[in-house]
Amino acid sequence: MSDQTFARRPTLEAVAERAGVSRATVSRVVNGGSGVREALVEKVRRAVEELGYVPNQAARTLVTRRTGAIAVIAAEPETEVFANPFFAAQLLGISRELARHDQQLVLLLTEGAADYDRVGRYLAGGHVDGALLFSLHNEDPLPDIVRRAGVPTVFGGRPGWPGAEADRGVLYVDSDNRGGAREAVRHLISLGRERVGTITGPLDQTASVDRLDGYHDMLMDADARLVAEGDFTEAGGARAMTALLDRVADLDAVFVASDLMAAGALRVLREHGRRVPEDVAVIGFDDMATVAELTDPPLTTVRQEIEEMGRLMVRLLLRSLERPAGGDGVGRSLSSVIIPTRLVRRATA
Repeated sequence: MSDQTFARRPTLEAVAERAGVSRATVSRVVNGGSGVREALVEKVRRAVEELGYVPNQAARTLVTRRTGAIAVIAAEPETEVFANPFFAAQLLGISRELARHDQQLVLLLTEGAADYDRVGRYLAGGHVDGALLFSLHNEDPLPDIVRRAGVPTVFGGRPGWPGAEADRGVLYVDSDNRGGAREAVRHLISLGRERVGTITGPLDQTASVDRLDGYHDMLMDADARLVAEGDFTEAGGARAMTALLDRVADLDAVFVASDLMAAGALRVLREHGRRVPEDVAVIGFDDMATVAELTDPPLTTVRQEIEEMGRLMVRLLLRSLERPAGGDGVGRSLSSVIIPTRLVRRATA
């Protein structure tokens, strides 16, 4: 491309001349400022479209003090993020909502100490306007890193550190994990199942703890041998299912805290000659079509709106960025969001 082509790039002054307004008016409209009459806003927008004007991001940042970029930070190894359909669905929701608001997604992954240092430096450098964090584990340094960097943050999932629930400044979006687990176990009990086990997710994550609490809400006196910890992977579900069968020979139902783990559990049951649902009824959690509809037999599961959770995280963060510096006004109306779940019945229970 020649230098002459770059020289013909429309300027702010050219837009102002085409619209018949001042340069300052064009700047306010382009940068999202207020105080411009709607008729003038429409003139500027038409001129921008006709000329093909594209704002200079560096200049725009100086005016608005906003970068137009949002960091999305997953507290998981990259192999897990890119292989797990749960993360794919959540990232899809985040990406679509950011695009709708003309925001850029910056994906940051953490696996080792050096990654945390890198993320901390990047956030402190003012490269993004805010951050979305998900899949946190207990003792994860990321919440403290974003706090020190002074970056507005929304968490995917209920934060688990002491005092987080009482802190109105901590914003998160989560599913009703405990209620969903209760509904699953209630359904298994309604089928007449008497030895109902559960495969949990990692118990250093609040979603796993909440789902286990929902199980215990329905089975307060459950034998400890009926609980096996998994890791939200198919292989982890298979290992936990094997452990349950070794401990409880007459197991007749199992609530599994994720669809991926349920897929592993179904494979082990088949290998052990257990018919599903005749011998052992199985319920998962997530309702990811790429897993739940393709298991053999198709999986009864608790549906959580994974993609919607990503979209709501973005909306909540962008609203928080609009708050006045003192936290007054719109800031008081912000609160965390819990999305309802529902049981989707298929063939396994």
